[in-house]
Amino acid sequence: MAKLVPLTLVERFLQGLEISPDRPAVRIGSELATYQQVHDTAMRWAGSLVANGSPRAVGVLAGKSITSYAGLLAVLYAGATVVPLQPGFPTELTRRMIRVAELDTLIVDERGLAVLPEVTDQETPLRVLDTGGFADRFPTVPVASHPEFTAPVQVTQADRAYVLFTSGSTGIPKGVPVSHGGFAHYFDQLFRRCDFGPEDVLGQTYDLSFDPGIHDVFAAWGAGATIQVVPPSAYRDLPAFVAEHGITIWHSTPSGIWMAREMGGLEKGALSGLKWSIFGGEALRCQDVEDWLAAAPGSRLENRYGPTELSIGISYHRWAGEESVKRGINGTVPIGRVHAGHDFRLVTEHGEQSPEEGELWVTGPQMIAGYLDPADDEGRFVDFDGRRWYRTGDRVRANPDGELAYIGRMDSQVKVHGWRVELAEIDHLVRECDGVRDAVTVARPTAHGTELVAFYTGAEIPEPTLADAMRAVLQASTLPRRYIHLDRFPLNSNRKVDRLALRERAENLPD
Repeated sequence: MAKLVPLTLVERFLQGLEISPDRPAVRIGSELATYQQVHDTAMRWAGSLVANGSPRAVGVLAGKSITSYAGLLAVLYAGATVVPLQPGFPTELTRRMIRVAELDTLIVDERGLAVLPEVTDQETPLRVLDTGGFADRFPTVPVASHPEFTAPVQVTQADRAYVLFTSGSTGIPKGVPVSHGGFAHYFDQLFRRCDFGPEDVLGQTYDLSFDPGIHDVFAAWGAGATIQVVPPSAYRDLPAFVAEHGITIWHSTPSGIWMAREMGGLEKGALSGLKWSIFGGEALRCQDVEDWLAAAPGSRLENRYGPTELSIGISYHRWAGEESVKRGINGTVPIGRVHAGHDFRLVTEHGEQSPEEGELWVTGPQMIAGYLDPADDEGRFVDFDGRRWYRTGDRVRANPDGELAYIGRMDSQVKVHGWRVELAEIDHLVRECDGVRDAVTVARPTAHGTELVAFYTGAEIPEPTLADAMRAVLQASTLPRRYIHLDRFPLNSNRKVDRLALRERAENLPD
């Protein structure tokens, strides 16, 4: 088990290197790289970066490849800040991220190289670490051995490790600079309760530009474990994929559960090799947990919660069966206890502190100091009581034992004909209808005011049947006006339910 001392991300990898020098650090399809191979590559690339100007921040424009994993580590070895970029993102969005992060150097793999001509222009001059013989096509940083570069550059806990960008589903993505200290506190909390070890294989479903993906990389590397990349095609037969690759730690959004279920992958005992199951990024339903654990009966399961601004995750709940069901709200699993060393407040819409329910504010060592653009801080960071707090925008309820339960986004409470309605509550009630598997409710503006539209999966049910079931428990004025059956919900690039796409679909429905 990893030693419980605060480590920078570099020190975390070096710990894994010491434990497992010849074990695979990462496997992608038929490719693998050992800890020693990743280290040697990162040292060469870091030495080249340092010898050619020591950039303050370096972008890694790549998918999940050996290049991308070694590239992340190389940037950290060079004492610089990693800025992961997704080749599949819209070109203008990537350009904006490059400008905001003030990048002039990139590490790219084949996918990144393919989009590089679109990303670079006269306003976005970039040089590229020459990892693959394309020096004649772009300005490059040559790669060569530098004997004087014998150890990673020393950094402090206050130094920036990563710049990540928020998803931007409701606006322009914000640049979030996360320090080594913020990550150190998160991983310290993780390893105090999780017994990851060198024999483990962590199935990585998240993209590397998404903060749970950073969890996967350094949770595995800090324990000398193996990262096994999980492609979307694995869900066609998830039990076979998990067994073939010896995956013992699973980490995904809750959407991964219904994807596996839809493909028949949650038969009793089908995932019996799992030791840990970790979910986050969306509200986790109790029913989904029960279905998953029927397939993975030997697995301990945690629900994790936390915005990027709080360094990957700030609270967790360990599933405890019926007790977890009692503590949750609207059929969802609690988000649990806030990490040690942090304070939180629940604040009402009137700005008053509540002991029971309100918007979650957090302060402590995992909180970032502010966004890359200070103008983005307004409304999210608040100075109160002599301290700086982050407003999560999430409405939560405190249980008597101090655990928190997630209700929904503050902006998911809408007014329908003068009544305040929690969309998460409508979701829960629709799910309770016979034949419905899952539901997502959205609001749409009409000439007659706000209307609710409920999208659902499972059996296709006549709209009057659903309306009658809902009429028995809801005020007539707050009933959804439409019920739309879907085979499956759309997912965004982070494999969360794409609520923006559902809202757009609702808005385009005929009146």
